[in-house]
Amino acid sequence: QVQLVESGGGLVQPGGSLTLACAATGSIFRIYAMAWYRQAPGKQRELVAIIAFDGATNYADSTKGRFTISRDNARKTMYLQMNNLKPEDTAAYYCNAVVRRSSSELNPGNYWGQGTQVTVSS
Repeated sequence: QVQLVESGGGLVQPGGSLTLACAATGSIFRIYAMAWYRQAPGKQRELVAIIAFDGATNYADSTKGRFTISRDNARKTMYLQMNNLKPEDTAAYYCNAVVRRSSSELNPGNYWGQGTQVTVSS
């Protein structure tokens, strides 16, 4: 089984920074795209940023210039550096990954972490 475990959430003041991490464990042959999503109370889950296996990235307009997504393929870990945080960034942040568990698996699976809470407040 594949597990994604997020860490690094917490309470931060407006203008502050946090770095989230997502570690993938279990039976993993290759991790393709990885992404961060977030969901605020009463709102739909939204894409924050996505990174391909080769490192290509894309960001939601609301996070461009403030957030940086990265990954370490050897460590099977993804990161989200969040700077200049705003109260509207408050949400549960979820890790998502497309994973092939073995070379013989025809269709990679889509996996989610349990989430980590980020609260931006003074």
